[in-house]
Amino acid sequence: MDKLKVAESFFSVNNEYPKFSPGDTITVHYKIREGNKERIQQFRGVVLQRRGSGINETFTVRKMSGSIGVERIFPLQSPFIEKIEINKFGKVRRARIFYLRKLTGKKARIQEKRI
Repeated sequence: MDKLKVAESFFSVNNEYPKFSPGDTITVHYKIREGNKERIQQFRGVVLQRRGSGINETFTVRKMSGSIGVERIFPLQSPFIEKIEINKFGKVRRARIFYLRKLTGKKARIQEKRI
C-alpha cells in the first residue's frame, strides 16, 4: 500500500455527516476559538462545490450577508465542524456552480428537489 494512503488512513477522523451535494442549502455548525473561550458559529449557505477525496476533501459554501456574497471553504475532516444540517436539496446539473457568483436577486435562486 502507498505510504501516503497509510498516513491518511491513520489520521482520518470518522465523522458521520449527511450526504450533500452542490446546490444544497446547508448549515455548518463550526467551532470558533476567541482567546481561551470557544463558541459555535452557524454558517448557512449554498454548497458551490465539493473537491478532493479522503482526508483532503473540502467543500465551499456561499451565503449572502446583506448584499455581499461571502464564501468559505471547509475541510470535511476538520475537528472544528460540530455538525452539518441540510436545509434544502437543490436541483442543479453541474458539479461546480460558480455561475451563481454573477447572479443576484431572484435569478440566484436554486430550484428545490422534491424527495
